[in-house]
Order: sequence, then structure tokens, then C-alpha cells
Amino acid sequence: MRHTNRYKRSWFGTLLGATIASIALSNPVLAQSAEDYPSKNVQYIIPFGPGGESDISARLQQQYFRDITDQQLIIQYMDGGGGAVGWSQLNGMDADGYTIMGTNLPHIILKPMGKDPGFKTDDIKTFYFFHYSPDALIVENDSPHQTLEDFIEAAKQSPGAITLSGSGTQSANDIANKRLESLADIKTTYIPFKGTGAAVAALLGNQVQAEWGYTTVAANHSDKVRMLAVASDERHPQFPDVPTFKELGYDMTGGAYRGMAVPKETPEEVTKKLSNIFGQINQNPEFRQKMQDLGFVLIDVPYAEVDAFMDEQQKAYEEVAREMGIIE
Repeated sequence: MRHTNRYKRSWFGTLLGATIASIALSNPVLAQSAEDYPSKNVQYIIPFGPGGESDISARLQQQYFRDITDQQLIIQYMDGGGGAVGWSQLNGMDADGYTIMGTNLPHIILKPMGKDPGFKTDDIKTFYFFHYSPDALIVENDSPHQTLEDFIEAAKQSPGAITLSGSGTQSANDIANKRLESLADIKTTYIPFKGTGAAVAALLGNQVQAEWGYTTVAANHSDKVRMLAVASDERHPQFPDVPTFKELGYDMTGGAYRGMAVPKETPEEVTKKLSNIFGQINQNPEFRQKMQDLGFVLIDVPYAEVDAFMDEQQKAYEEVAREMGIIE
């Protein structure tokens, strides 16, 4: 009898093992181990058009991702709705670690507070935040507005006449414009574009008189544009002559935080591996210098710290949302 039970247990164990192996082979997520990851190229989706900060920084990451993993980051674009088109589709994509998507703050927090953009903040599984771009008020080199005070005075004389480009509604740029309007008691006309690249093109094409962009825009177009002020606590090391808004008497700091996310069902071990890989990239001295030269400010928020970081940002942006009338 004991022999029979042992035989049954052995037969059951063999059958169970074969079943698990069959399921694993049919399910690439289960078959993929974190140790082997990545064993092929990774698709990196930018939910904006080409030429903006998300695109520029992703292309800088490509080289170092290849150096670490021997695999390629394949960059694609899915623009629309200020990022909402991409984020609303993220969780319908393969959750095997081979699809990642750029994420932005305040976009992924503010957008779901207003009308339904097709996703919720908690739907977005960000595994790393790696840089920050301070908001900046930018004009062309030949603009008559030589200083921030020139700009504000012109806006007061002709309310609504000054046009500004920027990334989509409820973006960092949109917030910055509304904040300055409130602090300086002015009225302007803000025109949202699909991303920073399109907003810059509008400024350079004389479609608008100024742009709410970032320090990165000034760094990438230093021969064509200049900043009137930057919304950071301290002057950016690349632009020591550009004052902060605080220095000029306007208490405003802000900008866009950027990171990367995976579909929600992506295995935790693969998600952690991705966080570690991009953490290594962010610590590379050469990468850090390139980012600084382009006007970025590096931050390091790995997967283990994302929830706490998001909780802090959620509270801060709820106050902004009330000021903007998004929520009561």
C-alpha cells in the first residue's frame, strides 16, 4: 500500500511539473525569468511627439541601455491628448517587460482629476523617475521683451494679447502660465501643443510671442532663444545669468518630472530589474554630464521609492488642481 501511494505521488508530481512547464511555455511572462531579462530588444514608447524632453532623454539612455544589457531600446511615438492616448493604452500592451512607456508629472496626476482621460493615476506602474526639467519663460533672441518685467508690463497693457505656446492642458507648462498670471495679475493666451517639440516650433515659426518651456529648450536652441526666468529654487548651472522667478519676487517653482512605466501586470522581478538597469544608467557620470549640458536636472527615484514619491506629489498637485479649478 505504501508503495502504491508513493507511486501515485510520483505520478502526480510528474504530471504537475509537465502542466506547469506547458503553461510556462505558452505564457512568455511566466517563461521569462528576471535573471535572463532582457533577452531581446525593448520597445520604449514616448506618449508625445518627437523632439521634446521625453524623446531627447530617451535617446541619450539608448547607448547606456545597450552597454548594460546588449539589447536595444527601440523608440516609438504615440502622441495625443498630452500623453493620455498612450497612457490609456498602456495596460492593454504585453506585460512581459519588453514594452515600457515614458511617464510625466504632473500630467498623470492632474489629467485624471478633470474629465476622464482614459486612465487613472493608479493605473500607471512607473518603475523609475530619473529627471526633472524646471519651467522657464522663453522668447526668441530678437524679442522686445528683454526681461520678465518687460513681459509682464506688456501683458498688463494688452490683456490677452500675448500668446504663449506650451505642452498640453494640465501640463507643467499650463500650470506655470496660470501661476504667473495669478501672481503678476496679468492675462495671456496660452496655446497647448502636443509636446515641447511642437511648442518650440511654434515659437521659432513666429506663431506665438513666447513659450512656456524648460531649461532644456534654452540649452537645445541657445542660438535662437533665451530665458527670461526659470522656476527653480536656484539658478541652473548651465545658465548662471538667468534669474529665478523667486529672485524677481514671484514665488513659483515647478516643472516636469519624467520617468518610465510598464503595464500593470508586468512581473515584479522584471519590474525591479528594469528599475536597476535605469538606475545604473542614471549613475553613469558621462550620462549625467550629457543630461546637465542639455539643461536637465537629474533625480533618482527607484521602483521601491515610487509610491512614497507619488503620494507626496499627489498632495502637492491637489492644491494646484484647486487653484486651476480642476477640482473643488
